[in-house]
Parts: sequence; C-alpha cells; structure tokens
Amino acid sequence: MEKILDIADAIAHEKGLKTEKVLEALKAAFVQTAKRVINQNFAFEAQVDKATKTINLVQTITVVANDDEKLQDAHTAPAYISINDAREYDDQVELGDQLQIEHSLEEHGRTAAASLHREIEYHIQRLIEDELFNKYKSKIGVLVSGRVTRVDSQNATYIEVDEVRAVLPMKSRIKGEFFKVGDHIKAVVRRVNMDKENGIQIELSRTSPKFLEELLALEVPEIADGAVIIERCARIPGERAKVALISTHPQVDAVGATVGVKGVRINAVSQELIGENIDCIEFTTIPELFVSRTMSPAIISHVEIVRSADGENDKAIITLPADQKSKAIGKSGINIRLASMLTGFNIELVESNTASENQEPIQEQKESVNALEALFN
Repeated sequence: MEKILDIADAIAHEKGLKTEKVLEALKAAFVQTAKRVINQNFAFEAQVDKATKTINLVQTITVVANDDEKLQDAHTAPAYISINDAREYDDQVELGDQLQIEHSLEEHGRTAAASLHREIEYHIQRLIEDELFNKYKSKIGVLVSGRVTRVDSQNATYIEVDEVRAVLPMKSRIKGEFFKVGDHIKAVVRRVNMDKENGIQIELSRTSPKFLEELLALEVPEIADGAVIIERCARIPGERAKVALISTHPQVDAVGATVGVKGVRINAVSQELIGENIDCIEFTTIPELFVSRTMSPAIISHVEIVRSADGENDKAIITLPADQKSKAIGKSGINIRLASMLTGFNIELVESNTASENQEPIQEQKESVNALEALFN
C-alpha cells in the first residue's frame, strides 16, 4: 500500500477533513482488516512510515515463559509467545519483552484488498459524520436556512442545509405554515442526534423562542453587536410573543432600537413569523416593576410578589381596575400566559375594591411607576 500519506491528503482535501484524522481512520481500517483476514485475537498496530509514505502493519506479542498458562488458553495465546520461540526472531529477548512481527495484507490477495476497501469507506464515512455531528451540535439554537427538498405524508419538511439534510417536523412549524419543494426557509437547530443505522439526524424548529431571538439579531444591528441584549423571550407561535430587552449602552434605547423607525424592524420579523404580534418590553431586575410591564397593554394598580418555600411556585398578585382585566388576560388568555412565561411567576389577578382605585388616572399610575424606578435605582 504505497504512498498512503498522499491518499490521506487527497481524501482530507476532497472531504474537507483534517489530514491527521483521516490518517487515524486509515490506520483503524488497516487494523480491522488485519483482524478480519489474519486473526481476530492478534494485537495489531498500524504504523506510519513517513519516509516511504506507507503504513506498516505489525503484531505486538509479549514474551512469556515456556510453561506459562497464557500459552494454553485459546483466547490469550495469540498475544503471547514462549521465550524459546521468541529467540528464533531475536536471541537477545527476555521475559516480558514485546516483539513486533510485521504482516502484509498484500499476501492475503483480493480478499484482503476488498475488505480493506470496505473498511476505509466505513471509517471515512464515520469520520465525516462525526465532524458534521460536532459541527451542528455546536449550532444548536443557531439560525440556519436551506431549500425544501421533500414534504412527507406526515407533513414533515426536509430541508437541504449546506452539506446535510435536516427535518422540520410538523409540530415545529408555525400554525398555518405550508411549504413546498423549492421554498427557502429559515429555522433554528433544535436537536442533533447520531444514529448507527440512519447516521446524523438534525431537527429544526420555527416555534422555539430561540428562533425569534435569532431573527431579531438578524434584523436589529444593536442586538447583533451586543448593544441590546435579549434577556428573556416567550412566545405562543403564530399568535403573540413578548421579548424583554436591556441596553448595555446609555445612549441606546433597547425597545426603540428593536422596534425601529415606524416599526420597520419588528414588522419584518413579524412577517417572517406569519404575522405574530411581538411586544418589546424593557427588562428590569425589580420583579414588581417587571411584572407590571409584562402585563401591557393592561394598566395595573399594584403588584405583590409572594415567594414560595421551594422557589418554584412564586406568585405575583396583581391588583387592577375591573375594566383592565380583559386586557390583562388577553384573547384566549394569551397575554397572561405570556407574562407568566416571561417572568416565571404564577400570576393571580385581583380587581380593585374601591371606586377611587378603579378610577385612578393613568398619569398618576405612570408617576407611581416612575417613583418606584427612582427608588430602586
């Protein structure tokens, strides 16, 4: 097998792999072939000779005493040699030394050649799949785009993304979306699996909150460069979403930058999401104030945070005028569900008891919120 290093370089260049990894795959192919055509129990090692650009196949065998029990065991015998037999190769060997006996696959004819060809194909394919697996494993939550190649009977959409085929299950499509062969679509990588039978499997999603975050980063330069950070995101795909934003620069308005002039930026994202309404909220570490903002467009009077012992069932009790309750709940409960998802609190609504509370002017409520912000800041 001459000039194996040149073959490794050619395969690496063609497949976009590292030469060192290709060489390791070739060495593994030689060892497996030797075990298959020579002896399964031999301890083979493939050694690279850079001078001749070849791979030498050697069997490593340990020298033991003539009466050692290991020589009598059919399973262990191939790995050991008696000292008398060993001295036929080298008269200087001692007990415990390891001999390396060279073998040549060429001596085993076409059977060995065909077996080696299959093993090389197998190991190179596994190497390619491992490289792709690691590449896309690191892309989980990252936006990718591709062309639709097939839609099956379960409405799963198969998409050609660079060098792999990914699948967008029906459950991960926005309600009302339909794709046909040839369409170009965007999605985020949701899951990457490796299966021995089917190889690498990549699942995409358009319903994940991460998809909305990636679209915003694509559309809003301030988010892409870190001047605005998406602190939290919650969405009911195809219906509505709430995004909590925070600015890292004193001269950048997080909400204004994300919405854009006349809403041009947020509308572009909404259009990609089949008209999904997106509420942009300024994030704050003050839980009462943050809850009040997430309840928009409802105007609330008071927020009380009730902590639970386990920290998993914290509650936000919101007091609000009766005429604001429907706005707080939203159509089919969407607004309150999103607010709960965004804040992490179980939200309970309580109507104001007195007429004066019900008739509190909007300006007074705004002033109370500003006062609360000033107190904590």
